[in-house]
Amino acid sequence: MHPLTDFANLQTRRQFFSNGTNALGMAALATLLGQEAKGEGAHPIQSALQFAPKAKRVIYLHMVGGPSQMDLFDYKPEMAKWYDKDLPESIRKGQRLTTMTSNQKRFPIAPSKYQFAQYGQNGMWMNSELLPWFTKCVDDVAFIRSMHTEAINHEPAITMMQSGNQLAGRPCLGSWTSYGLGSANEDLPTFVVLVAEPTNREQLQAISGKLWTSGFLPGQHAGVAFRSKGDPILYINNPPGVTTDVRRNTLDGIRALNEQNAALIGDQEIRTRIAQYEMAFRMQASVPDLTDFSSEPASTFDLYGADAKKPGTFANSVLLARRLAERGVRFTQIYHNNWDHHSNVNGRMPSQCRDIDQPCFGLIQDLKQRGLLDDTLVLWGGEFGRTIYSQGGLSKNNYGRDHHPRCFTMWAAGGGIKGGAVYGETDEFSYNITENPVHVRDLHATLLQLLGFDHNRFSFKWQGLDARLTGVEAAKVVQGILA
Repeated sequence: MHPLTDFANLQTRRQFFSNGTNALGMAALATLLGQEAKGEGAHPIQSALQFAPKAKRVIYLHMVGGPSQMDLFDYKPEMAKWYDKDLPESIRKGQRLTTMTSNQKRFPIAPSKYQFAQYGQNGMWMNSELLPWFTKCVDDVAFIRSMHTEAINHEPAITMMQSGNQLAGRPCLGSWTSYGLGSANEDLPTFVVLVAEPTNREQLQAISGKLWTSGFLPGQHAGVAFRSKGDPILYINNPPGVTTDVRRNTLDGIRALNEQNAALIGDQEIRTRIAQYEMAFRMQASVPDLTDFSSEPASTFDLYGADAKKPGTFANSVLLARRLAERGVRFTQIYHNNWDHHSNVNGRMPSQCRDIDQPCFGLIQDLKQRGLLDDTLVLWGGEFGRTIYSQGGLSKNNYGRDHHPRCFTMWAAGGGIKGGAVYGETDEFSYNITENPVHVRDLHATLLQLLGFDHNRFSFKWQGLDARLTGVEAAKVVQGILA
């Protein structure tokens, strides 16, 4: 008898179930192979939801680099009187600065140059100059003005926002969602990633696969990145001379060998590989139909904007996200780059807003008219905010803004969110939170509750610990934005 087989036979019942990897691996494999859809099994976590879920899926729009809150959503009219005056030390309070501004002798106030107006039933102040489309859907959106984080540089901040930890390698939001809810479409991944190309490419941040890793969760919960050029997914088409029948026979042979190895070793990652091979085969038929927009009426492109016809644009990506939502994909992550405005805010902010303004409006309206907004959570924001003072001084009323983790704005819509809500406040400098602070962990706890999970109980056994998205520090659900 093989030693591994001997070990498996000697395991006690308690050891087997406390480990859980064999049972979870088989259940997850059954889900991905479509057995759940046939009524032959339930997803191991979905069957134990702690709340009635308000959201069945998530579309997360991440603005890489950190949008300037006071130029978009956090209106500070008093700052006009402070133009080029130094930020008072009583406001800065000795808080940590980046190395890009820590040696500045002055911290000159740079008021937003853009026009603001009030919108919606709650009179939300918004940039009326750069977001003319988005202002029309204020009553569908909840704004959180009091987001904060400890991370002050991009890499740890974006990692924190995606995974709940500043250190890379832990499961991201999409992976936790996939793990918890399982698949609703056996022909597509549960978690899809799209990287949208900004019109302006002045200062791009690195975006890599470690942001959509499954970490210590089973590998099938990692994000699957779709490309904007060439085949949407590498190797999705058969090589020249290889027919579908040949491909099927090859996969059947590989699967048989993997099944033998999995039975011998009991490694759930082998079962993940089996499931991923099968998923890839089914995607050869489902993905071309998904990415073919020829069936979309002209009204769709009127809604999202002309750029929706151009692969790789933000507009094209959010339209694809809607098509993914229709097909049951649990989590779609879209990254839009170039929000790191250390300089030339006046030159770059207009192009960034043109990229996202109409598409964000179009996505919300499209989901609403299709009856999908009620159970689709749309989340928008960056990894931190920007400073009210200018980096490198002021020139011809142009300015740059450094990283600012102490307060920034995010918004959410649909999926159990209270439309028209405005939560949290900041001081007149948009530098410190004065009311209802919301940490990144609080946002994650809220997202999990909308999906049906208690963040304190939704965990995965890892290195002897019950690892959670929200970690071990206190986190609270933001009740003020829930419908």
